[in-house]
Amino acid sequence: MVLSPVLGKLASKRVVLASASPRRREILTNMGLRFEVVPSWFKETLEKSSFAAPFEYAVETARQKALEVANRMHVKHMRTPDVVIGADTIVSVDEQILEKPVDKQDAYRMLSRLNGKEHSVFTGVAVIHCHSKDSKLEMEITDFYEETKVKFSELSEELLWEYIHSGEPMDKAGGYGIQALGGMLVEYVHGDFLNVMGFPLNHFCKKLAELYYPPSKHNVQHKKYDSIPSVDTFENLSDGESESSNFTEHKGASKLDSSGKHSAGGVYTSENSSGVRTGFTVPLENQNGVSQRAPEVPSKILELMDGFRASKALLVASKLKIFDHLKHKGPLKAVDIANEIGTSVCGTERLLDACAALGLLEKTPQGYGNTDSANTFLTSDGEYSLHGYIIHSNDHLWPLFTNLESAIKEGSRQNHRAFGKKEEDLFKDYYHSQEGKHRFMAAMHSIARLTARDVATAFDLSRFKSACDLGGCTGALAHELVQIYPNLKVTVFDLPEVIANISYFQPSGQHTAPVTFVSGDFFKDKLPEADLYILSRILHDWPDEKIHVLLSKISALCRPGSALLVAETVLDEQKTHPSRAVLQSLSITEGKQRSGSEYKQLLEKYSFTDVQIKITGNLLDAVLCFKKSLSL
Repeated sequence: MVLSPVLGKLASKRVVLASASPRRREILTNMGLRFEVVPSWFKETLEKSSFAAPFEYAVETARQKALEVANRMHVKHMRTPDVVIGADTIVSVDEQILEKPVDKQDAYRMLSRLNGKEHSVFTGVAVIHCHSKDSKLEMEITDFYEETKVKFSELSEELLWEYIHSGEPMDKAGGYGIQALGGMLVEYVHGDFLNVMGFPLNHFCKKLAELYYPPSKHNVQHKKYDSIPSVDTFENLSDGESESSNFTEHKGASKLDSSGKHSAGGVYTSENSSGVRTGFTVPLENQNGVSQRAPEVPSKILELMDGFRASKALLVASKLKIFDHLKHKGPLKAVDIANEIGTSVCGTERLLDACAALGLLEKTPQGYGNTDSANTFLTSDGEYSLHGYIIHSNDHLWPLFTNLESAIKEGSRQNHRAFGKKEEDLFKDYYHSQEGKHRFMAAMHSIARLTARDVATAFDLSRFKSACDLGGCTGALAHELVQIYPNLKVTVFDLPEVIANISYFQPSGQHTAPVTFVSGDFFKDKLPEADLYILSRILHDWPDEKIHVLLSKISALCRPGSALLVAETVLDEQKTHPSRAVLQSLSITEGKQRSGSEYKQLLEKYSFTDVQIKITGNLLDAVLCFKKSLSL
């Protein structure tokens, strides 16, 4: 491709994307750019009314995002980047700027304004070239914007709310994502489709070519194709010269390093059958003079190969409660933390550096401190703490996965190898030890707390007067339900050992309707009567014969019009996504993960109809079905 020389120049540089957007990351990865992601902490609080045009707001926000990351990496991380890329996408309709909705009502307001209208999608992009001189950061900024026109069809209220309940609008500018379900809302697009996804790749590529190889007029040609608009092509970026040649560089471009080396072999251009030049890498010769092509670095494979190191660093840091210490006393030096938790200074410093490299901690001259994400999710008292599940993963799941090879060969869980006990003995240990009970319940509570709102709002449950959460553990989902639906009475039904230890996990200072807790075994005992039964993270864990017992009992109790809400991760039909659920199945439980069609088939077998599935984008999806009426 014509950008090969440009990508070659960037190959040895620290290129940073100042955005957590998975869409921008995917677009830049697909173009072959190698970069790291450092999300910007810039608060998007610019006064929109102070900008003469919407695109000016998008460009300035992109600049501020990139500047914040460049300065933070230089000062706090002590790692000066070479190139920082910032971007901001907005939707504009009737001269009003729409960003990401704050809640479902805000999403409805946005989508209603777009309904049946043409609007503009603007993405501002800032490219900052950085270098450090006498410990001071010097920067050169290039910015631009792209506009794409999009028109929505005339959409019904039902369709709008169905889309909103899918969860997709919540992290998208203007409240929709054109690359997924949101595409069904769109009648036409005029301009760069990728710009609507969040990054104008065509304009960005041209800008890179201008920065590194500003063309003379005779080198710019206009080529027309039947199926795409006229585009500018820069034909002779390297013109047969290798990367070590002396190219003319734009003022804003960072310089080559002293070696001039960026990739194996030289980069040249050739002409294909359509007359368009494409770049390729010259094959190297091995010691026997045989030509061989140097393969690209398998970044995905390397990431997976070393993934266990990153996981264990997180697990151990959580086990040692490093994030708790830093939340209440940080920033701290390695020696101070080591003294606090009783570990070696050298080992602690290595662990802290690893956590900083993973983006879990910040490292400054004053010491180590938590990121906002660590304070929220990794401290044991964080609002949506995953600490309990992380400890469960370290103590219970890690040993099982250490014996994965044996599990695959034998097709069974490896409790005997991992813990020296049978599965039933291990389960008893969980509940016969007070520490084990608390640890297991904390793990279940952390996942339920994180997913409860998305599960509770996936469908409109206001029609129901009573609900029973079977195996509801600490009641995290139940408490969320009674907050959202004040007229709903919720009963949590779980084992006596669980119910006896729920007090620690109950919310305090909240004026919500009470949740009732009833002890029992849902396989053996009579279930409380309810209009809505809930099975959250239950079905995937049990074999077919146990599921038959449970669903038969629920179906027998349900009256026509009653419903069952299932909260599980729903696999795609190929059973390869989401990968987290696919990997979970490797622990070889008695149960299995299911696709949407498999859940539909399973539930219909027990006289449940109108099976509806919502992919929430969270760890758990939602499935709602109704007991067949007598007339059917």
